[in-house]
Amino acid sequence: MGSFLSIGDFSRATHLTVKTLRHYHDVGLLEPADIDPVTGYRRYTVGQIPAAQVIRRFRELGMPLEEIRTVMDAPDVDTRNQHIAAHLNRLEAELGRTQRAVASLRDLLAPGEADAVPDITLREAPAIHAAAVTETVAMTDGAAWMQGALGELYATVAGQGLAQTGPAGGLFTDAVFTAHHGESTVFVPCEGPVRPLGRVRPAEVPAAELAVIEHAGPPIESDRAYGALAAYVERHALAVQGPIREYYLVGQRDTADVTRWRTEVCWPVFRVGS
Repeated sequence: MGSFLSIGDFSRATHLTVKTLRHYHDVGLLEPADIDPVTGYRRYTVGQIPAAQVIRRFRELGMPLEEIRTVMDAPDVDTRNQHIAAHLNRLEAELGRTQRAVASLRDLLAPGEADAVPDITLREAPAIHAAAVTETVAMTDGAAWMQGALGELYATVAGQGLAQTGPAGGLFTDAVFTAHHGESTVFVPCEGPVRPLGRVRPAEVPAAELAVIEHAGPPIESDRAYGALAAYVERHALAVQGPIREYYLVGQRDTADVTRWRTEVCWPVFRVGS
């Protein structure tokens, strides 16, 4: 009996609350070494302290309990490290998004920034043939869906021996923005007939007159570019119905550094002057 620690002593030793220890027991993450059959009291051993400390560290890093269980149950060190590295990569990505959001907010608060003239051009885009994927997508899934669809498009175009004729792009209906759930299309311009394969279909991207602004960073963080473009169109052009268009000049395929990604955001307009 002397080799066991009460749940209170184990709590003090590990800095995990009694409530937390009970929850970890209930979900099978950290089970007591012994449970008194009469009183139901949970008891732990000194040897369980390192495991409890590791779990607490993972929770401090925001790792979900299911992932922690996967790490703790890993059959070998390499597998364990792979799971840990995957979570650390996600944390680094989240940190990068937070840092960019902070930088963007500081820019908004900077004196004079609101009066800066955005670099916006007017352009006539001709109709082009392309391989395309079109689906109804929730905005919360947009970034992952886009990267998956682009990967499928690039693989299909290359696999069918087609020559890419321009940067990949996207077309987004109003519902994508107004309801955060709507029809989205990503496309890769190419020469030659596209044979349907998987989600990929041949498509013609229609000609359009566009007001264009370039956004630096991942497309999902392009809200300021959209705002500047909308303000410009309201003052200097006639907006027309039609999907918003994006062109992915530099993206994940080119570099893992998201700060180097470049996206053209295009608003359909009817030009009435030079």
